[in-house]
Amino acid sequence: MSKFRDAITFNSLKTFIMPWYNDLRPVSDDGKIDYSLVFPDLKNTERKRIIQDILDLREDLDLKVPEKNSDRSVLLASWNIKEFGHLNERLPDSYFFIAEIINRFDIVAIQEVKSKLDDLFIIMRLLGKNWSYIITDITEGHAGNKERFAYIFDTRKVNTSGLSGEIVLWDTLTQNSTVKQLKRTPAITGFTAGWKSFSLINVHFQPKKKANDIRKEEVDLLMAAIKEKLKRKHFWNENLIMLGDTNLYKTDGDIVDVITKSNFFEAESLKGKVTNVSETEVYDRIFLNVNKKYFHLEKDENGKDIGNVFKPFESVYSEEKRHFYHDYMLAHKDDPSTLTSDAKFKSYYHQYWKRNQLSDHNLVWIEFTIDSTNAFLKSKL
Repeated sequence: MSKFRDAITFNSLKTFIMPWYNDLRPVSDDGKIDYSLVFPDLKNTERKRIIQDILDLREDLDLKVPEKNSDRSVLLASWNIKEFGHLNERLPDSYFFIAEIINRFDIVAIQEVKSKLDDLFIIMRLLGKNWSYIITDITEGHAGNKERFAYIFDTRKVNTSGLSGEIVLWDTLTQNSTVKQLKRTPAITGFTAGWKSFSLINVHFQPKKKANDIRKEEVDLLMAAIKEKLKRKHFWNENLIMLGDTNLYKTDGDIVDVITKSNFFEAESLKGKVTNVSETEVYDRIFLNVNKKYFHLEKDENGKDIGNVFKPFESVYSEEKRHFYHDYMLAHKDDPSTLTSDAKFKSYYHQYWKRNQLSDHNLVWIEFTIDSTNAFLKSKL
């Protein structure tokens, strides 16, 4: 049981259904529904491996992520899933792991969704009928990298407000800048859950350390655009949460200042925590510009904001499980003859292969309150 919830809360969560595990039934299982198989060619040995890994992943999630509840709070996550839709070497294992992780949250903002949507559709089938998604069009041109944004959300908790669009820059805003649009156009979408209405701004800023000037200009212009839209009351509501792969390095404090001086504050539970798999940089962040009187983050027993970085490779595709994937690595390596020793297999596995199975980014998440019953009643007392 998660350390975040007591037994009473745990028992009230049974209505939250697990992902679709029909594919993991053995060939001989009479309950298997053949026409709805996502991976019809799975062998029983593969099913056994996946089942054990899912159990390990679920145990890890139980320890590190609060359990979903029906009406008190929302678990919000952000995840850059590497080239989601363009990588051909993902195993069925990986889709089950991604679905299992997403299922633990109420809404997940995804970055680096590519033009092909096959991966997304597989995940949606595994998640089941209670889940929905919103995607943007891809940002065209070389700089856009054929990327789009997505939101995947549990409709039993979260609904769309009707607002969905992209934040584009305009001529008078960019007249003194060489940047005319962000390389990947930010996606803004409105949601409702319980008492709360909020808008998510999904971002993926200019990458690479040497592109600091361009990244800063992108942030400057985006903050100016948001400020102007708030002033004109052009947003559906004023609870804004900006999240995603910011590509902000530890040395980019001046860019963080631009954001925080625009009435956004960084989620305290994520400040300074490295989010890339290489454990070097704080790329993935969550900033909030909300009505602090009515919009609150959930607190733990010590009064600190609840949220963290979840690292899937601590339970799946770990070093202990590397031997299971020896033949898969040989099959997917462009030149398998270069894998001449265990040390080379180990390096390829950790530096390349497993990151192409899931991502080179870890997932970040926070929890915020949506039940304002007590605050409302006290205000009327």
